[in-house]
Amino acid sequence: MSRNIVITGGAGFIGSHVVRLFVEKYPEYRIINLDALTYAGNLANLSDVEDKPNYRFVKADICDLEAVRSLLREERVDGIIHLAAESHVDRSIRDPFLFARTNVLGTLTLLQAAREYWEPEGWEGKRFYHISTDEVYGALALTHPERPSGPYGDVFFTEETRYSPHSPYSAAKASSDHFVRAFHDTYGMPTVISNCSNNYGPYQFPEKLIPLFIHNIRDRRPLPVYGKGENVRDWLYVEDHARAIDLIFHEGKAGETYNIGGHNEWKNIDLVKQLIRTTDVLLGRPEGADMDLITYVEDRKGHDLRYAIDASKIERELGWRPSLQFEEGLERTVRWYLEHQDWLDDVTSGAYVKYYENAYGKY
Repeated sequence: MSRNIVITGGAGFIGSHVVRLFVEKYPEYRIINLDALTYAGNLANLSDVEDKPNYRFVKADICDLEAVRSLLREERVDGIIHLAAESHVDRSIRDPFLFARTNVLGTLTLLQAAREYWEPEGWEGKRFYHISTDEVYGALALTHPERPSGPYGDVFFTEETRYSPHSPYSAAKASSDHFVRAFHDTYGMPTVISNCSNNYGPYQFPEKLIPLFIHNIRDRRPLPVYGKGENVRDWLYVEDHARAIDLIFHEGKAGETYNIGGHNEWKNIDLVKQLIRTTDVLLGRPEGADMDLITYVEDRKGHDLRYAIDASKIERELGWRPSLQFEEGLERTVRWYLEHQDWLDDVTSGAYVKYYENAYGKY
């Protein structure tokens, strides 16, 4: 079955892995990568598929209603996988308006354009899939007073957990989630949402912890850890997330939400120490030689203590499970960044922005 699918934010970290998976796995599909190429968008992430006959890149802003309307009509789009978002919490604290514009207004623009195009002919065969975050749920305690089993307790985010966002980023994502559900409930649009834990892997923009710290360890620069490093996060290898997105898009039930997690909780400080050990070994240094680079800094405002996903619904209903143990995934990730130091250096220097001009001409 042929499909015409728009993937927004496809030049970003997670988006590029989803685009690559769909382009290579479904040659009968037409995959349109819609990305505004803000600072985190990098077409070099997709250099291996940019010449595939079933792939097209379109540079546009998801807040541009006319541009989105035109693209949906031109490409006869029947599916949207929406990943485009501002996602860095520190940036949201500095500029919450930007996050409200992209994450809320951008999502609403896509929903409205899709409704206008799809509704007159009926909803059959259409799907709007919105990718969200576990941060919309707020924070979990490290332990539960009645059930303190396990290293961090046995309380987890489920699909029924009440929303309680604590940062401008998570508030904007929560709002966008609500709009998606409203379009399903009000208009009958076949929507689906997933909320995922922290991702790691190749092509992640090096403002995020793992690629930033790999870069800093390589160059022996300080590793800034918020507070005492006690915050706990659940980590998932990005290719496992892409596989989950594939399953949910094709087999998820309209109107449903699916939580995606790695069953892999780590305190930040323990993660940093494991990252140092792994990177040191791959650099040929004594294991743990760079522990002295750890530098504790003032904690982030509104820093949630713990996130942890209960992914039993997607496991039970769609048969998805993480494929990698964390130590294996982390080593694979560190090795990739060390073997692609030109990519890392281009991104940190800003040289990567020239890739679009070289590949697609002036704009």
